[in-house]
Amino acid sequence: MTMTDPEALLTVVAVPCLQDNYAWLVQDRATGAVAVVDVPEAAPILKALAERGWTLGQILLTHHHDDHIAGVAELVAATGAKVFGATADAHRLPHLDQALRPGDAVRVGAERAVVLDVPGHTRGHIAFHFPEAHAAFTGDSLMAAGCGRLFEGTAAEMWASLSQFLGLPDDTLIGSGHEYAQTNLRFALSLTPDDPAVVARAADVAALRADGLPSLPVTLGEERATNPFLRAADPDYRAAAGGGRETAAETFARLRLLRDGFR
Repeated sequence: MTMTDPEALLTVVAVPCLQDNYAWLVQDRATGAVAVVDVPEAAPILKALAERGWTLGQILLTHHHDDHIAGVAELVAATGAKVFGATADAHRLPHLDQALRPGDAVRVGAERAVVLDVPGHTRGHIAFHFPEAHAAFTGDSLMAAGCGRLFEGTAAEMWASLSQFLGLPDDTLIGSGHEYAQTNLRFALSLTPDDPAVVARAADVAALRADGLPSLPVTLGEERATNPFLRAADPDYRAAAGGGRETAAETFARLRLLRDGFR
């Protein structure tokens, strides 16, 4: 699926990989420079590049899990692309041509991606925010109507990570690492079954998936309105979701536990 707005600075392509992963191709429209965010496997990415006649220059990695890095060696061998990832995670990532710290900037052609530190799912997890292009690639931190499981970090860390995204403009396009939207929206509906925004998004996502299309990318504004984990600071939502007089971080922790047990 390709997202191309005539006014957009980036062309964004969701590349389905493995069972439910996405790699994200991003092309700077001014220069033609191309990067990919995460490499679950190489073959679908190489196919997508060939179909568009694009030359890959950079590989941007969000975290060390195998379903985000397994295809890096093959993709580097095929393209010669340079690999970028977190300094804090360098010991668990493929060889890095450039190690990144929070706040660093990565240039993809004329466009600039700022590195965000977003631990919670893993330590050393980063995201790539293109502020001028209004896009963010979030790996397994902020996900479609959800967030990643807390494998290495704490609920407080993940809430702090998600809170960074809440500070971005509503029109920011979010590209995350998995196709989990339908299950996440069923969970959201279990909390607030009459919420019109969640009902509408669940129907829209069901239609996309029935046609074999990704549910992503999605605007941050839609995430803000429908993602339970981004609504943990809203007192009205907290009450609707069964919370009491608790902090936003405590509400988030309770929601994450509920989601872990949801099927």
